[in-house]
Amino acid sequence: MPKNKSHKGTIKRIRISKTGKVRHVTAGRGLFRQRKTAKRLRQLRTDRYMRGPDAKRYEKLLFRRLRGRYQPRSAIRRSPSPEAKAAMRAEKAKSE
Repeated sequence: MPKNKSHKGTIKRIRISKTGKVRHVTAGRGLFRQRKTAKRLRQLRTDRYMRGPDAKRYEKLLFRRLRGRYQPRSAIRRSPSPEAKAAMRAEKAKSE
């Protein structure tokens, strides 16, 4: 079976922080800033991190778990270590 390839265009447009949040550049900030009001430019500066539903879409493109802006770190479930897996199996076998 072929390997999953992450979307190269997406990788170029976003950055993923160490905590798994997705940073992006706000649309509309590139050109013609002199036309835009100060209020509009201030609003474009804020909110560099994606929210949960948007981050979820990027997970499918990147084949990686990500965090949205309002999600806690515990929202990303990590796979248990081999030692933790063995302990869970032993506990399950003991209870049966």
